[in-house]
Amino acid sequence: MRCSKLSRMKNLLPRTGRFAAVLLLVSLAVALNAQDWAKARLEASPRHREYVTLKHGTRSLQALVVYPEVKEKASVVILIHEIFGLSDWAKEMADELAGQGFIVIAPDLLSGFGPNGGGSSEFASQDATVKAVSGLDPDGVLADLDAAADYGKKLAAANGKIAVVGFCWGGSKSFAFATHRKDLSAAFVFYGTGPTDVSGVVAPVYGFYAGNDARVGATVPGTTAAMKAAGKIYEPVTYDGAGHGFMRAGEDPGNTVPGHKTAREESLARLVKLLKEMKSAPVTSVTAGKAGTEAVACHEMAPPKS
Repeated sequence: MRCSKLSRMKNLLPRTGRFAAVLLLVSLAVALNAQDWAKARLEASPRHREYVTLKHGTRSLQALVVYPEVKEKASVVILIHEIFGLSDWAKEMADELAGQGFIVIAPDLLSGFGPNGGGSSEFASQDATVKAVSGLDPDGVLADLDAAADYGKKLAAANGKIAVVGFCWGGSKSFAFATHRKDLSAAFVFYGTGPTDVSGVVAPVYGFYAGNDARVGATVPGTTAAMKAAGKIYEPVTYDGAGHGFMRAGEDPGNTVPGHKTAREESLARLVKLLKEMKSAPVTSVTAGKAGTEAVACHEMAPPKS
């Protein structure tokens, strides 16, 4: 519903209820336009992006694929969205990573679960999206991510290296995928919790955490101990002054927390550096750190319904 329509609705209300209605309409307008900045940046990108249909068993899901403008073959990054689904920000983040020289595949894990059989874009509200993502079957998510990784391995422009990066809910799923998928070159976990059983991890895991995020931060010592005991690589870094979701908040034009922006800039630099240094065959060790010292034509088409 556009803001003009909302305004016309306001005029139909009794005068005594207009003040409350105006407040509601303003809130709705803010929610509708919350990620317009991310959408605008995505639409201005020169990089080729397209939607593809991934299949496994009887399931089909949509994924956004963004290609870098490079001469050589590139590593593939599977990007796992936040609990808010494949939002404009998740798409813009995929494009930004592609701009650093990687092929990025961002599956819409809500494909087929939305109204009318659609995906993330079909949900009427953020609350509905969050509820749907929270209810996804963990094994189904792993199968979807397998389909994305299998697709990436077959791309002619890919160099054979595959990494996974996830944010928030997607950060936890990134760690879970590292316990499941044995041919990953690396896994990157942004403010997500680790699994109980880490024995299946093969690739090195790199963590990005916020200093002002006690809920997730409290789990890091236990994950560190578990990964060390299992002989796995785990390098968590905590960014002081930042809160949960700093990768999105840090580039939001409305951000008022300096720590979000700083953490985002440092995290992105670290992520890109580690992606470029990825090895095909991972080794095992564990360290911990603290930040502060350290298809379509040429663009994106509307996602088809799954």
